[in-house]
Amino acid sequence: MSKTMKAIFKKQRVSILSAASTLKRSWVAGLLLAAVQSVSAAPWETKFFNPKPAEDDVVLPMPCEGSMVFRKIHVPLDKPLDDLKVMLGSDSGDLRYLEQSHPAFIAGSFTTDKPAPGRYYLMAKYELTELQYQSVMTETCPKPAMKLMSPQVSVSWFEAMQFSDKYNVWLRKNSLEALPKEDKVPGFVRLPTEVEWEFAARGGNAVSTTDFRATLYPMADGINKYVWFAGSQSANGKLQVAGLLQPNPLGLHDMLGNADEMMFESFRLNKLDRFHGQAGGYIVRGGNFTTPEADMRTSWRQEQTYYRGAEPNRLKTSGLRLALVAPSLTSLDRGKIIEASWEKLGASSEAPAGAAQAPGAAAQAPAPTTVERLGSLLSGLKDDSLKKELEALRTELRASNQMRDEQRSLAIRSALQQGAFACSLLKREADFYEPVAKIYDRDCSKTAGLDESAQARCTKLKSANDDRKRALDLVVNIYSDGIIQAGTIYTAAMITPEVNVEKQQLEARKSNLHLYLSTYWTHLSGYLRTRQVSQSDWIAGCRAVPN
Repeated sequence: MSKTMKAIFKKQRVSILSAASTLKRSWVAGLLLAAVQSVSAAPWETKFFNPKPAEDDVVLPMPCEGSMVFRKIHVPLDKPLDDLKVMLGSDSGDLRYLEQSHPAFIAGSFTTDKPAPGRYYLMAKYELTELQYQSVMTETCPKPAMKLMSPQVSVSWFEAMQFSDKYNVWLRKNSLEALPKEDKVPGFVRLPTEVEWEFAARGGNAVSTTDFRATLYPMADGINKYVWFAGSQSANGKLQVAGLLQPNPLGLHDMLGNADEMMFESFRLNKLDRFHGQAGGYIVRGGNFTTPEADMRTSWRQEQTYYRGAEPNRLKTSGLRLALVAPSLTSLDRGKIIEASWEKLGASSEAPAGAAQAPGAAAQAPAPTTVERLGSLLSGLKDDSLKKELEALRTELRASNQMRDEQRSLAIRSALQQGAFACSLLKREADFYEPVAKIYDRDCSKTAGLDESAQARCTKLKSANDDRKRALDLVVNIYSDGIIQAGTIYTAAMITPEVNVEKQQLEARKSNLHLYLSTYWTHLSGYLRTRQVSQSDWIAGCRAVPN
């Protein structure tokens, strides 16, 4: 590990030790508060913290025998430095300086092996309610009641931060085991970042790329069933009880409308493909009960000032929703892994995938890459000026290579998705063709002795049979071409990690397309090994996928 990395962790240890006494005092205060609260507290009924229970809900305890529910937001990448490129914002509307579409990157805090290796963070299922806010911020436990189930509004950004701090301290003192852990380090709650919030609001991996980029997440039953907005057909100018409407595809309620939600970071204007350099006030997202239906969108974002006059800014339309995340540098060992991963960024071979060795050929050591050769030159240089110049060039080249690698990953995932879809089409066309062909063979294989009516019927059957055969042949050729092209452009080492990513994304969308992906990958990996085209086997494999 580098001296710089060791210094970082040494500094972190000092900071932790210096904060220990302060934290200890906070815990003592928390114990006293808990003692006062426990006098009258009774466990909350489910309806007061989770009015719409769902599978895979994650429940954390709260003071006063309360609870808060979270949902896992999966990101299908499992390495600490892996992140998923997504497009956020909007390409339409008049507020492009606020919401212009732009690339962003998302990664999960916690590692998971189920259903496949990946990572996730958590987002509160509901907006923070008055009941939950009072359970943390008041000395006397509130009595659970429906009137306290509305989102907590009229709090400043600073009070939102204070709430999350107090809740974190209480969790660590009273229910540390309930917190998910990464590298044995417990997570913590905070306000979400813009990227965390918008990725979850759009539906994350649970929706298609097209639906992810839509103005609203999919609403099968119409917007009134999912969003509280202005007007007599919806909120009618009033804040509504949390969890009454249907959730978004990730199981999150009221991501749009009701109360708009405060973000963790400061507001920045949009400057085409990046954010402007000035950091302003705080951000609110999602719209609220006064927002017109026509203005509801997942890209909706506004700036709010931290203060109004001499007081912190408190709005009757603004509330909050917590995210549950983990530190990035959890330990010295994790730091070593990240450092090693960082050194490999953009250092991969520039050799084209088509240069892969033929099956059975003797293994050859890969030639040094340009990045590696530059590194070797740098190690022997004594001219500091030239060394700095070459190091800058090496960093620039690594960044360019990293962009190339990310673009290649996206292209491979697209090819995998297309292959899975082609496999499903192949199954459909083969299933359509087979019964028509059987009827024709049964009734029309021998035309001698058939009357005029039977001959006319056989003519129609032949036409239908020929049409179905042409359709099947076309899909088989498209499927075969996809396998051959992918096997020519990419190697198994390039494709394998992307299969896991694409499989998780397809599984999250609740379709069986991931089954076709598994079959497609079986066929493609077989072709990569043997370079043999096996159309009959490929047809049989796709037909064997269950409906």
